[in-house]
Amino acid sequence: MPVNNQLLRSGTSIYANINEAEFAQSQADFVHKLSIALKEANETKGWIQLVYSSDFIDKKSYESILSDCSEIIAMLVASINTTKKRYNL
Repeated sequence: MPVNNQLLRSGTSIYANINEAEFAQSQADFVHKLSIALKEANETKGWIQLVYSSDFIDKKSYESILSDCSEIIAMLVASINTTKKRYNL
């Protein structure tokens, strides 16, 4: 499967899992779904790095996209940690 398809799949999986978390059946389910989104975001970060190292995108685009992905990762980590702490999970 081409790199761009893998990047699209992992990137859209982040969105899908966050949407599923919105209607989670429990706080533990919420954390689980966000944790899956976090794993997909980390995979996406790796694909972004590969796309850049393969010269498919320029440095400015790479830095912007990587920054966005890193921000998503930070938000997911914060949401997971806050929920775990608040609900003693």
